[in-house]
Amino acid sequence: MHAVAFAKATPEEIDKLGKSLTCMGADKAGTASGVPEYTGKWLGTPPGIQYTPHAGQHPVDPYAVETALFAITAENMSKYAKYLTEGQKAMFARYPATFRIPLYPGHRDFRYPDFVCASVKTNAQNAVVGADGMSVENAVKGGIPFPFPKSGIELAFNNLIPFRAFTEHTLRDNAYVMQNGSIVFGRAENRGMSMVNAPDVAGKPLEGTMARGMNMVKLPEREKGGVTVSMEPLNFSKDKRLGWSYDPGTRRVRQIPEYGFDQPMGGGVGAKMTIDSDRLFNGSPERYNWKILGKKELFIPANAYKIHENTVKYADLLKPEHANPDYMRYELRRVWVLEASLKEGYRHLYGKRMLFIDEDTGHAVMSDLYDTRGQLWQHALVNYYYAFDTNGWHSGTSFYYDLNAGGYVAYNLFQERPKGPVLNKGDLNPSMFTPEAARNTGT
Repeated sequence: MHAVAFAKATPEEIDKLGKSLTCMGADKAGTASGVPEYTGKWLGTPPGIQYTPHAGQHPVDPYAVETALFAITAENMSKYAKYLTEGQKAMFARYPATFRIPLYPGHRDFRYPDFVCASVKTNAQNAVVGADGMSVENAVKGGIPFPFPKSGIELAFNNLIPFRAFTEHTLRDNAYVMQNGSIVFGRAENRGMSMVNAPDVAGKPLEGTMARGMNMVKLPEREKGGVTVSMEPLNFSKDKRLGWSYDPGTRRVRQIPEYGFDQPMGGGVGAKMTIDSDRLFNGSPERYNWKILGKKELFIPANAYKIHENTVKYADLLKPEHANPDYMRYELRRVWVLEASLKEGYRHLYGKRMLFIDEDTGHAVMSDLYDTRGQLWQHALVNYYYAFDTNGWHSGTSFYYDLNAGGYVAYNLFQERPKGPVLNKGDLNPSMFTPEAARNTGT
């Protein structure tokens, strides 16, 4: 396969990093319409916040005293239509009496460590897409590869390889909330390693393994004891995502023939969520054509601390039709708009995916998902918050709304667990993510 190299950042663009632009390439300036100005005044735990890093303390809200400025509702949404996605508009149409988007004051107060900024600047100078869009070449670890994305595939790789926690251990609940309001719960213990984001690898060549993961199912009872381990490559032209599954019934580990894509997610989500929709998109980009549609101002979940506090009860959060808007926090932000269209000859449940990627982080924060007939099917979102342990943004509770059949998945709930995510403790190693480890964990 031959390389497909797109234009690198220009010297003029690179010179703006850390000046008129953040080190991630985002515009520092706010807008008259309400996008906040970037301050980047906080690295890690803000002043006055009591927080113990790496111990699983639930997120603490530095903006807890703030109240919503107003709410977008079905009655006034036409006034704000240009700041809404098609999926959000569809939510208003389906649930006009109850769905609302509470809009809060905007804040862009947190920043990345200096080593992340250094890696991003190096990547701006050198990184290119290679192997027919299946890899990133000449890049280093520790930051997004393309702060000035010139193509859809470059933007897709920013979302695939963002800066995030290098170790994570979370006992998470998942819930399938049916249209009538009844709930089926699942639970899974999740361990993960991002092999490209530990401080001691920052600036080293972006090669080898991207990530390793282990998922141990606790609920529902019919899946209890099942263990899956996975390994994610960086170069999808040379390697593929590998997965192994331990079956407690047979006490055997088998390799999963093709792990990822639109295979259903386990752990009690009612087959309503695909493996590759965790964090809205993950895995090989091979099945889609990627098109960058520029930047847009949208209402997105941001600074989502309130929803993750340990005082939140699932009975209050998980309401029929959709999550309780009282726990949501939206801000007006600039996002990149990325369109993924299924390639001819390829199969996937989703014929088109619209991804909305925060310019400050490279993370996809919302997605509108279409079926293979071109009909809008799902609206999904991730409640991101800046994790003080990580000095970066962490994907919290996500919602996947079925706009056709009704009902939704609430994924990565930890509000009622004794601990929240244990991030960057550094207590995991690659030997914990092998088929043998799956067998030993499952017995």
